[in-house]
Amino acid sequence: MITPHRPLAAGVVADHYQELDRLYREVWGEHVHHGLWRTGRESPLQAVEQLTAFVAEQAGVRPGDRVCDIGSGYGASARLVVKWFDAAVTALTIVPAQQAFAEATNPGATNPRYLLRDWLENDLPAGSFDAAYAIESTEHMLDKARAFSEAFRVLKPGGRFAICAWIAAERAKPWEKRNLLEPICREGRLPGMGTETDYRELLAAAGFEVEAAADVSREVRDTWAICVRRAIGRFFTDPAGRAYLLSTASRNSIFAVTLVRIWVAYRTGAMRYLVFRARRPG
Repeated sequence: MITPHRPLAAGVVADHYQELDRLYREVWGEHVHHGLWRTGRESPLQAVEQLTAFVAEQAGVRPGDRVCDIGSGYGASARLVVKWFDAAVTALTIVPAQQAFAEATNPGATNPRYLLRDWLENDLPAGSFDAAYAIESTEHMLDKARAFSEAFRVLKPGGRFAICAWIAAERAKPWEKRNLLEPICREGRLPGMGTETDYRELLAAAGFEVEAAADVSREVRDTWAICVRRAIGRFFTDPAGRAYLLSTASRNSIFAVTLVRIWVAYRTGAMRYLVFRARRPG
């Protein structure tokens, strides 16, 4: 497990996304996650929606299923799962700006149901979901063992769980850990970036049967070249964004550098992107 040299303070993950709310939406759009390029000809929007569809398929989502979106961001993936799979989705985020945006997309609607709530203290009923998925959210959780135990608890026997995760190489070189992986954790507000072995062991310890782990690193890594280009474009065309990045008072402006680190980490193989498929024995 790669961890920052200094433990992250409480609340920094929510603060990171709250402060960077405008930048994230302008650079990523409503989907704050990677895109999946199967052919290489997809648009960025098609790619991010393609990743959502792949994750829902890995979670075995079927019409009428009750589904939990763990770390839902702006709710875009949850809305697609409702639309494409006719499921009832409960979506959780710890970021007030994200929950407010999600609620504003369709005022008064009850599906998806958006909750401003920490997954580690979710208070959802045991055995209440047919499927769950976490798209790039477990990296931000300090207690990953508890995160997976909570997923096991809220799923019915036979329930399916899909996890997209940024994964550290099993044998990352010292310079990669020093210049790429540790700074990515610190600057990106990740308490820990696990290896594939770490995730398999954590899932098994929680009681899950791990059925597969798809390595789609090559199919997602173009996300970061696009993000870097968009961020540079914003810097030169958006005075407010440029002022934020140059201000010494900005708590998260270093993330502009992190975008480049992540792009390099994928290219060197220091970082991978896996989609795990697991099941609660039924």
